[in-house]
Amino acid sequence: MRLAAILTALLSGPALAERITSRDAFLSLVDQRRLTTIGVTLVVTPDGRIGGSAFGSDVRGDWTWDSGWFCRTLAWGSRSWPRNCQLVVRDGDQLRFTSDKGAGDSATLRIR
Repeated sequence: MRLAAILTALLSGPALAERITSRDAFLSLVDQRRLTTIGVTLVVTPDGRIGGSAFGSDVRGDWTWDSGWFCRTLAWGSRSWPRNCQLVVRDGDQLRFTSDKGAGDSATLRIR
C-alpha cells in the first residue's frame, strides 16, 4: 500500500523540463504571446525582434536561432549586451533562458 502511494505521487508529478532545440518549436511557444516576470514584459517576434519593458525602461533587441541556441542582442535603457547564445528550456508555462550556451546565469519567464 505504501509503495503504491509513493508510485502514484511520483507518476502524477509535473512534466519534466524540455529543452527547446528548434526555431519552429520556440516560435510555437512565444508567437503572439508575452514573456513576463516581476517588472518585465517582453515580446519576441518571428521577424527576429525583441521588444518590451523592464522596470519602466524600454527593452529592445534582435534574435536568431543558431544550431539549437537562442542567440540575442539586447538593450535596456542606456545599457546594451552583445550577442549571446542561450539554452532555452520549457517547464510548463515557463521558459528558462541560460546564457553562455547553458553555462551562465539564467532567467525564467512565464508565457502569457
